[in-house]
Amino acid sequence: MQPQSPEKPELDDATLAFAGRVFQFARLGHTQELADLFGQGLPANLRNDKGDSLLMLAAYNGQAETARAILEHGGDPELANDRGQTPLAGAAFKGDRAMAELLLAHGALVDGPGDGSRTALMIAAMFDRIEMIDLLLAHGADPDRRDGAGLSAAEMAQSMGAVHAPARLAQAPRSQS
Repeated sequence: MQPQSPEKPELDDATLAFAGRVFQFARLGHTQELADLFGQGLPANLRNDKGDSLLMLAAYNGQAETARAILEHGGDPELANDRGQTPLAGAAFKGDRAMAELLLAHGALVDGPGDGSRTALMIAAMFDRIEMIDLLLAHGADPDRRDGAGLSAAEMAQSMGAVHAPARLAQAPRSQS
């Protein structure tokens, strides 16, 4: 017999509105407002109904100073959303090199959690983001890693019609494992 999970509390309109504002602060780069809330006890790893963390929203929307504040208040750079995407994968999708560097400097794993989801390199390859590919490879990304469906970054790039990524990945150094 399965134990019953506890009932989730009903949230009132004011609480829901507050939560909506907090996530907007991350999206729009309201760094000081978030920092003030962190100082009052707001968890840095708060997530919305899609599993997007404050850091994911800041990273995806190019809010570097906000992302830095979230990281400095304990934001987890490996906290994936409900689709298995990490903030680094979001930065790779957007082609935001500065954001990727910030995340990597704060502990983001270049190849992600290793759970079969697409890595940042795979995402960069799919969208032919050569500068991002080079950055990730320089940080040790594995060009031979496979996603849950068994595809490599180069294979994903080819399937998406990326022009330059497959050749760049073919030139990437390989580990001697």
